[in-house]
Amino acid sequence: MTEQQTTDHPAVPENSPSAAGIPQPAAPPVPEGTSAEAVVPGAFAVAGPPPAKKDRRVLRATLRWTAAVAVFAAVGASMAFGITGMDRTDVPGLATESDGRWDFPEIVRPPLPSDRPRPFAEANVAGSHYADLRALVLPAPAAAREDKALHGKDGWLPTEDLLAEYSDTQDRKEFGQRLSDDGLRHIAARGWTTQDGTHTRIYLLQFDSGAVADELRTQLAPYSEPEYPLRGTETSVADEDFPTATRVVGIERFVYTESKPYGAEQVRQAYLAAGDVLALVVQSRKGGANAVPFQQTVVLQSELLD
Repeated sequence: MTEQQTTDHPAVPENSPSAAGIPQPAAPPVPEGTSAEAVVPGAFAVAGPPPAKKDRRVLRATLRWTAAVAVFAAVGASMAFGITGMDRTDVPGLATESDGRWDFPEIVRPPLPSDRPRPFAEANVAGSHYADLRALVLPAPAAAREDKALHGKDGWLPTEDLLAEYSDTQDRKEFGQRLSDDGLRHIAARGWTTQDGTHTRIYLLQFDSGAVADELRTQLAPYSEPEYPLRGTETSVADEDFPTATRVVGIERFVYTESKPYGAEQVRQAYLAAGDVLALVVQSRKGGANAVPFQQTVVLQSELLD
């Protein structure tokens, strides 16, 4: 017999008067408004069946729910504490407003030929980049429109297309002669325009050794201002606001910005010396070129050349 089959009417003992069929005296009447429990002690009549025992399964379920509520309350409190102690950028869906950085694809260095060291390995005295130079140019960010004119032929850009970045005819001629004298091997380039009108151009120039590239860099990019002004620039000065903490070990970086008053566009530029590669990064935008995407572009390109 189960616990739920506990009798609602108690069994009558076999030797009780009721079992023998002897009539029982009537129970004294219960005054109106008086509960059955208030009947005079000694009276054997009851007002109704005794209350049934609680099902133990219900009791166990109740205990489990009580414990679960307590656990959820504790976990909820700890989660609230954890979230309030985190930066908004650490919580999915609660990132802070964009600071202007672009959404670049995953940056992956191209594979090296077998048994070839990276450019800054001890065994690589010349600082040579053995990976395909065309694969070392930073890819365009999401939603940007690529500048197909910089694709060149088979990915190699003619020297005159690079020289077109410079404003003065005599400067272009002189710089072109330097490149020829220094044994320029080839140029890989990429350019794009983002939705806010920022136009980016990246040029990677490869030479026979890091010594040659570094010597050319000293001529093109002294500290105060670049040797050859770019198209559309009036006065370019060293960018003192470029964060030094973003410097990539092994990469020499010289950064300039066009100071006010500038023309229709503001131009930012950076020269990077990375072993046998000299890089030029240019960004221009009507009304002013934002600092953050420029810094991001320069740093990412530096990391690819590392």
